[in-house]
Amino acid sequence: MASSSLYKRQQQTQQTNETPISPKSSSNAQPRSIISFFTPTGLFILLTLILIFGVFLNPWMNDTLMPSGLFSRGGSVSKWKDYTLSEAVNFVGGGGGRNGSGTGTGTVIVCAVSSPYLPFLSNWLISISRFKHQEKVLVIAEDYKTLFLVNQRWPGHAVLIPPAPENQSAHKFGSQGFFNFTSRRPLHLLHILELGYNVMYNDVDMVWLADPFTYLKGNHDVYFTDDMTAIKPLDHSNALPPPGKKGRTYICSCMIFLRPTPGAKLVMKKWIEELQDQPWSKKAKANDQPGFNWALNKTAGQVDLYLLPQAAFPSGGLYFKNKTWVEDTKGNHAIIHNNYIVGFEKKIQRFRDFGLWLVDEHSNESPLGKL
Repeated sequence: MASSSLYKRQQQTQQTNETPISPKSSSNAQPRSIISFFTPTGLFILLTLILIFGVFLNPWMNDTLMPSGLFSRGGSVSKWKDYTLSEAVNFVGGGGGRNGSGTGTGTVIVCAVSSPYLPFLSNWLISISRFKHQEKVLVIAEDYKTLFLVNQRWPGHAVLIPPAPENQSAHKFGSQGFFNFTSRRPLHLLHILELGYNVMYNDVDMVWLADPFTYLKGNHDVYFTDDMTAIKPLDHSNALPPPGKKGRTYICSCMIFLRPTPGAKLVMKKWIEELQDQPWSKKAKANDQPGFNWALNKTAGQVDLYLLPQAAFPSGGLYFKNKTWVEDTKGNHAIIHNNYIVGFEKKIQRFRDFGLWLVDEHSNESPLGKL
């Protein structure tokens, strides 16, 4: 009503103050046409200007203030902010939860990523795409930039579970931010198990050289890899290794496969408890891996555990530092983990040195395209 009254007052003012354009103008001359933003034509022009402004200035805007997905096929910002883990898991899992198959429908491959690791995400995705498993991937975004970018280029494959960790502190190994970032992992994995899906977790500083699903023998609850560099026999036991000097095992928490069984859920719950009992402090700069090991050790008699073969899933301390072992086990490698080294540039250079930094020449194979 207010806009209508304003428009009438504008018309009355124009009629009262009407003056001829020139001395020769007729007394019946009409006033100049004025476009009001309160008319259908005015509103259309206003919306057009807003869209033009957004499209042309968007590349220079900060992703947080004006995410590039706003004007793209990835959908609106509000849509992805409201996207839930349940919706995302059902989308990438094809709605196939609670079937317990472990080899196709009903399996989700999960990673957790903050924006500094986006190049590693793309590199990891290229390797997965070569084995046709990329559509099972769900990216748990740890900041809004990652959420919007992934869903702009690959709609539905990223979800953010609030609260988002602070961007600058979430990726520095040993920091409280890194602990907060990684300690959320068992909560996410447990939620996916409760939805009835098998779930594989990978860190994104990994590269697939073979299909890891072929190594998931039997129907065990939890599958995992050893983080030690000591060489095992090719036919080593698949049982949980004995504890080390600290009274616990040294299993890696960066490559895990879980079936939606009571045993796997028990391990996740115990892992959550261990992290709560051993929080980060300046004196004890903890990460999530010791908690995972304590959880495995304390539930070993109740859960069906399976150690994956070292030749297929070596630690970075073994693969990148023992050329003889790599040559002796050639053809057996499935997933290579670029650990035992700290720093983005150092990890990238090491991948390049071993021909595993795929984004340089194969970015077109990534679902995200060239970043």
